[in-house]
Amino acid sequence: MTEHPDLWQLEESCFAQGVGTVCGVDEAGAGPLAGRVYAGAVILPRGWSHPYLNDSKKVTPRRREILYDLICQQAEAWAVAWAEPEEIDQINILNARMLAMERAIQGLAKVPNLALIDGNRSTGISVPNQTVVKGDQKSASIAAASILAKVARDRYMVDMAREYPEYAFERHKGYPTKLHYERLAHYGPCPIHRRTFLKEK
Repeated sequence: MTEHPDLWQLEESCFAQGVGTVCGVDEAGAGPLAGRVYAGAVILPRGWSHPYLNDSKKVTPRRREILYDLICQQAEAWAVAWAEPEEIDQINILNARMLAMERAIQGLAKVPNLALIDGNRSTGISVPNQTVVKGDQKSASIAAASILAKVARDRYMVDMAREYPEYAFERHKGYPTKLHYERLAHYGPCPIHRRTFLKEK
């Protein structure tokens, strides 16, 4: 039994209105000073759940890894996409988040009838959609998408930590921590830093 039995209420209300296929969409990495912003899109089998399933920020890293593998194995369709740091600087983080989400939706093996988008904006999303504030706490599909986006981004930042070890990305994942600012002050920005974010600090 899931600890979050209400996570299917939103999807079930969509099905009751005749929507055939629902996907959840969420992003990770809007706040960091460095690296890509990632998005996940997931179409779950109806009623699929797991005791760990929740907003990715409320799930431990180990449990997120377990969920990531289960979702990839058992989802009807899933995709992970991203926008590069250069794109974030060119079009701003809000538009880059939307771009990553649209790319994730386009990467699905099935075309959803409706996309449930975490947050309050869906600019540039090409399929019929509904925004859901705090959707990763209200929708199983969005929660699953949040897990994929978060794990994918964390793995990417660990890879970047190997490429740019002086910034210790594995310890802060690019977020504006004291350690990150110290390393930035000492070494200056590297190729994956978001230049527009550095100007704002």
